[in-house]
Amino acid sequence: MEKIYRFVAWCVLVAAIFVGVARGLAIRWWQVPLGDPELSASIAPSLGGGDWVLLWRLTRPGLGDLVMCPDPDDPTNVVIGRIAAEAHQTIVINGDDLTVDDKHFNIEYNCTEQAFSVTNPDSLKQEDLYCDMEDVGEKLHMRGYGGSKLRSTRKYKKTVGSGEVFLLSDNRAFPFDSRHYGVIERRTCTETIFFRLVSAQGFLDVKTRLTTVR
Repeated sequence: MEKIYRFVAWCVLVAAIFVGVARGLAIRWWQVPLGDPELSASIAPSLGGGDWVLLWRLTRPGLGDLVMCPDPDDPTNVVIGRIAAEAHQTIVINGDDLTVDDKHFNIEYNCTEQAFSVTNPDSLKQEDLYCDMEDVGEKLHMRGYGGSKLRSTRKYKKTVGSGEVFLLSDNRAFPFDSRHYGVIERRTCTETIFFRLVSAQGFLDVKTRLTTVR
């Protein structure tokens, strides 16, 4: 039995070292804040408030990646958005429509669940929205749109400066992105959200546990 205990102890020690190294260099886990309806609405349907996610930080995020970056107005807070345009690219947002350097991104209507609901950050009431799939940077991800009481949909145009990225919310109905807090310095965006461990509802929420975040 002593040999078995010693073997188990060594296995636990090796596993702990591996997790520690991985967490220090490549991966860490983080919980999306609860109680922030603006953030929660803007990241739906890809994520939700209270989700526990894994962040990859060994390689630089690229076009189409969902990233977490320091808030440019308050570095103690974070912002979450998808890199929709990089240095010297011109992005145009017209309602739900997205164009970068005169290129329209493909939309595919194949979400597993085509409807979802979020808390309207302005009225704090539930709002029914729709889901489709958008291809940005050859990365197909969920996009929210529609609704009846939406924020301003006036046309927006911006040319991204050198060393900057433009973050766009996956939820086009209730965005909180670079249209609000400005473009982000690329060097500060080092972490890509790539996996959800569990939602705020816990491990028994089968639909959202252990899911890849595209």
